[in-house]
Amino acid sequence: MTRVAAVDCGTNSIRLLIHDTEAGEVSRRNTIVRLGQDVDETGKFNPDAIERTRVALADYVEEMERESVTRVRMVATSATRDAANREDFFAMTREILGRIQPGAVAEVVTGEEEAALSFRGATADLDASRGPFCVIDLGGGSTEFVMETDSGLHAKSTQMGCVRITERFMRTDPPTQQETDAARAYIDERIAEAAAEVPFDTARTFVGCAGTFTTLSALAQGLPTYDPEAIHMSGVPFGRMREVTASLRSKTAVQRLENPVMHPGRADVIGSGSTVVEQMMDAFEKAANASSFVISEKDILDGIVADLSRD
Repeated sequence: MTRVAAVDCGTNSIRLLIHDTEAGEVSRRNTIVRLGQDVDETGKFNPDAIERTRVALADYVEEMERESVTRVRMVATSATRDAANREDFFAMTREILGRIQPGAVAEVVTGEEEAALSFRGATADLDASRGPFCVIDLGGGSTEFVMETDSGLHAKSTQMGCVRITERFMRTDPPTQQETDAARAYIDERIAEAAAEVPFDTARTFVGCAGTFTTLSALAQGLPTYDPEAIHMSGVPFGRMREVTASLRSKTAVQRLENPVMHPGRADVIGSGSTVVEQMMDAFEKAANASSFVISEKDILDGIVADLSRD
């Protein structure tokens, strides 16, 4: 029996998956730390954001120790690529992760590697006959689009995510029409960049993963609480998705929190995430006559533990 752990530290949250090579998933956790707070504006990490991340990571490592984890890989994405003082962050992760595996430190993965790992995890439970799949990993600072076709892997990382769009465009709570229109124009440009490299027009199934998509699925289903089992592999028609996204954008963060499926750390940025999803639906309808998303609770963490378990 071997236990491995994957940690994904993004712009908005830090997440943990502990996996047993025989028993399967042991633990899956998500903590909103907003590591990317103000990075888009200042170019560096806020010290308070690093401290929030340190506390969450230390808690994760304590759980790894209790569960006898022997190998760990931590990846860091968009905000870390952008921050001038990223060495402060790396030093912190090296100290804490070293308790599990000497020399372990957060790795800055390219957007393309992030996309490939996300694709592997997100499609693990899908029937291959529903492919080709287009996986969209909508994060806090970036969004990855990835497809696997007969000609290979097509991936594009774009500089749009729910935190980045909120801080750059949609600052009012709730956002104004002018802010939303400016955000839509920027998002459409990023989607066009992805479309130049990822053949959306050949996709049969569009798979959304990460917190914005999973929360939207919970809301679309009218779940009384956040239920990963009900969300994983759920299908959400575009019509229903648009109802949910429009409603979210019209509400304040406090009003969004009235729904029990809404994580407190997501309430202030999901209006922007909803706008990204709306523009994607427009693009996918035009390119592939798509009419729904499949939502996956599995993502980059599952791709990482698959690699660790195989090595």
